[in-house]
Order: sequence, then C-alpha cells, then structure tokens
Amino acid sequence: MARLIAVPLIANLVVAAMLLVLDRIRILLQFVAEEGGPVSVVWRMLANLLPEYLGLGIPIGLLLGVLLAFRRLATNSELDVMRAVGISYVRLLRVPYMFALGLALINLAIVGFVQPYARYYYEGLRFELRTGALGASIKVGEFTRFPNGATVRIEQSRDEGRDLRGIFVHSSDGKGGSLSVTAERGQFFATDNPDEIIFRLTNGVLIRTEHGVTSPRTLRFSSNDLPIPLPKYENFRARGGNNLELTLPQLARIGRDENATPEMRYSSRAAFHFRLAEVATMFLLPLLGLALGVPPKRSTSGLGIFLAIVMIVTYHKINEYGQAVGGLGKIDPFFALWVPFAIFAAIVLWMFRTIAFVPGGQPIGGLERAVARLGKLFRRILPKRREALA
Repeated sequence: MARLIAVPLIANLVVAAMLLVLDRIRILLQFVAEEGGPVSVVWRMLANLLPEYLGLGIPIGLLLGVLLAFRRLATNSELDVMRAVGISYVRLLRVPYMFALGLALINLAIVGFVQPYARYYYEGLRFELRTGALGASIKVGEFTRFPNGATVRIEQSRDEGRDLRGIFVHSSDGKGGSLSVTAERGQFFATDNPDEIIFRLTNGVLIRTEHGVTSPRTLRFSSNDLPIPLPKYENFRARGGNNLELTLPQLARIGRDENATPEMRYSSRAAFHFRLAEVATMFLLPLLGLALGVPPKRSTSGLGIFLAIVMIVTYHKINEYGQAVGGLGKIDPFFALWVPFAIFAAIVLWMFRTIAFVPGGQPIGGLERAVARLGKLFRRILPKRREALA
C-alpha cells in the first residue's frame, strides 16, 4: 500500500511543481529582461517561490496518490480479496493516514514558517532588480544615467558583461566643465569603496572641457581607469509588508493585539485560519481519495479522478474567498474559514460512510450512471451527424 501511494504521490507532486514553475518562469524571464538583470536571478526567484508551490502541490499529490492506489487495487480485484478476508476500509486507511500525518506536518512547517521567509526574499529580489542593485543598471544600447551627471552607453556586451564594446561616457562636474570619453572596449572592476566602481577603458579618446577655458583638452589613450559613482539605494523594507510574509505565531499575535488597527487584526486572523484550515483539510483527503478511487462494479471510468480534482480546487478557491471576506471584516474570519471546512468535511464523511458501511454503496454511482447514459447518447448521435454531413 505504501508503494502504491508513494509512486503517484511523488509523480503528481513533481508534475504539479513543474507546471507551476513553467507558468511562472516565462513571467520572471520577461520581468528580469525588462529590468536588465542577470538571468541567474530567475533561478533564485524560482527557488523562493518553490515553498509556495509545494504548499499547493502536497495536498493534491496526497489526494491523487491515495485515489490512484485504491483505484488500482479495485480495478485489479485485489480490493475485493482484501475485503473478503475481513480487512475493512478503516484498516486499509492506516497507511494513507501515516502519509497524511507526515505530509501535514511538512505542509504546516512550509506554510507556517518557511513560506513567509521565502516570500520576503522573493520580494527583496524584485526590489533589487527594480533599483539596479543586482547589476541591472546598465542596459546595452541605451543611455544610462548615474549620479553626479554621469551617462554611459554600451553598444555590445560579451562574456556575460565581462567584455564590453563600443563605450561612450559623459559626465559633468557641476561647474560648467564636462568629460566625454569614447573607447573601443571596457570592463568594470569593483573597489573598496561600495559607492564607486572603476570602468577600465581600452583604446579610446578623452575630451575634457572646463569652465572659462575656450578649447577642450584631448587625450588618446590605450588604457584609462575612469571612476563611476554608483547610485544610493534605499534599504529594502523590513519583513511583514503583508500577511504572506508573517509566520503563524506572528499572525496569531497581531490578531490578538488590541493596539493594532481593526484591518490588521482581521486580515491577520483570516490568514491564520486560512493556513490552519488548509493543513487540517489534508486529514480528510485519504477518506476522499478512497471514496472516489473505488469505481462502481464493472466500471473503469475515471470520473472519480476528475471529480476529486474539481472538489479540492473548488474548496481551495472558496477558502481564498473566505480569507478575503474575513480580512475585510465583513464576516468573522473564524466562521469564514471553518464553516466551509465543516461543510466539506461533512460531504467527505458522507461519501466515506456510503462506500465503507452501506452494502453496495457507491457515493458517485448515480453520477457514473448519468455520465454513462450521456456517453451512449453521444455515440448514437455522432454517427447520424456524420451520415447527414456526408
């Protein structure tokens, strides 16, 4: 049973994470390209989003793992043999609940403690990209302005920015004088001063003008070090800019803080109950997976798989709506999150009771028969339409 659950669980978890990553990587690549940042920062941003994806993927992986395990036992008639020798459904759920307990603890650690820090670091990377603190200040083919009137333009960038071609630099001293430099090649070097970098230029011309001097001075050089002042960046804000960056104890503390504004208390309580409700739902998933994984006799329909995904996604969206409404203070966050949980739990328990304790019971038997009738009707109508079109 453990092997039957583990293989589809891991496979579904990997597939779900990959799908979410593929959906996000295009957006991140476009964002980094627009900001002119290095491509390597994309992987750092994805790594900080991975806890969020695991928080969504673990419940779905657990549900599909249990469902597919029981479906395989049922379609191979192994489940009938186990039931015939006196093994009840309650006993068969021991191993699934071992998985549920372990994964629930992991998910609690992720959504309660790991995800808030990862989200904060992700927002920090976005801030650094926008401000240019990651080396994203200079874009190829564009004029980039620095403090103290410095302007830089680079025609080509090779070897990941270590070999720059077609350099133009212009700066003013604020007293009527200016410095213009063109060079064939250039390279940036760090210095001990964090507010300044050295731009080493090769094979170029330097033109300097000064206030009160009619003719500029011209200098041809084979190598010249030009100091470039860096912009002053503001420090990134402290963690806690939104509820996604707060851990469970911090959310609970703000929710009880009488000095906090009502909006902060409501939103913190809503986020706290949302995370706990999502973790608590994992203890219902083995029951749901069993109820939907065992198809009716002489049926190999995959309707249960489809219905399981629809139910868990719909419940998650209802929870998100409850969090939003509870955060606004329109409904008490406790009732906004735990009333849907109670309704979902009642449906799951009814489905499990039907299949486990009602003789011949099948919670989706009626739906299976309706789908089968629609399939037969569709197969009858389709040939007639083909004949009419012919």
